[in-house]
Amino acid sequence: MTLSLDATQLDRYSRHIIMDEVGPEGQERLLSSRVVVVGAGGLGSPVIQYLAAVGVGELVVVDDDVVERSNLQRQVIHHDEDVGVPKAESAADFVNNLNPDVQVEPVQTRVDKSNVHELLDGADVVVDASDNFPTRYLLNDVCRFEGIPLVHGAIYKFEGQVTVLLPDGPCYRCLFPEAPEPGTVPDCATTGVIGVLPGTVGCIQATEAVKVLLDVGDVLDGRLMFYDAMDMTFETVPYRQNPECPVCGEGGVDSISDIDYVESCAISIE
Repeated sequence: MTLSLDATQLDRYSRHIIMDEVGPEGQERLLSSRVVVVGAGGLGSPVIQYLAAVGVGELVVVDDDVVERSNLQRQVIHHDEDVGVPKAESAADFVNNLNPDVQVEPVQTRVDKSNVHELLDGADVVVDASDNFPTRYLLNDVCRFEGIPLVHGAIYKFEGQVTVLLPDGPCYRCLFPEAPEPGTVPDCATTGVIGVLPGTVGCIQATEAVKVLLDVGDVLDGRLMFYDAMDMTFETVPYRQNPECPVCGEGGVDSISDIDYVESCAISIE
C-alpha cells in the first residue's frame, strides 16, 4: 500500500499514527471512508464533530430542520448566529472550519422511501442520529438490505442507548419488532433533555463508527448499551437475531417497497 499522507496530515493525525491499532494505514482508511449521518441535532452534533476531527474523508449530513435557539443547549456544532440556518448547512460550516481534509455534503431533506437509497449510496457506515421511529426503521431496513453497518443511538431526559447493527447480525427489528403507539414516547420538546446527555451518547456512536471503519475492537453488535446519567451507570444487554424477523429472518421481505413507515412501522408477512 502506497501511503499518501502529507506533512500536515502526519502532524494532524500523529496521535493516531503512533497507535498500533490505527497507524498510517488506518488513517488512510479513515480518509478514504464515506459516512452518512442522519440528523444534525443533539446526537448528530458530537458524531459530526468527532468524525470530522478524526479525518473521515467524506461526511454526508442529512437533516431537514433549521437551527433554533432552544437547540443550542445541547447541539454544540451550531452557534447563536446560526439560528434560522438549515442544520445541514450549519454543520457543514463547522466541519469546513475544523478539518479541510473532510469533504462534507450537506443535504437539507427528510429521509424517506423516495430518497433513502440515493442518500446512503456508497456509505461505509451510516449513523442514525434521528429522533423518530419511522426514520430509525427505514434506516435499519435499507442498511440491512444493502449490507451497510448502522450505528443507532437514542436519548430521553437523562438516559441514552447505543447499539451497532452489522449486516450479518441482529437488526433493529429484532430488538423492537414495531414502534410504540404514537404519542406514548414523548420527544425532547415535551419532556426536555439534559444538555450534556447527547454529547456522551453521540461520542459513543462516533467511537463505534470509527471502530467499524478501522475493523478494530468489539463493537456493540448484538448488545444494547444503556446509559443512565442520573445514576452514572452503564449497562449492556445482549440480544439475538430473531429467526422470524421480517427483515433479517428466514423468509422475510427483501425491499422497502411494500413497507409502510407510519405509526407502528410493523411488517406483516403472509
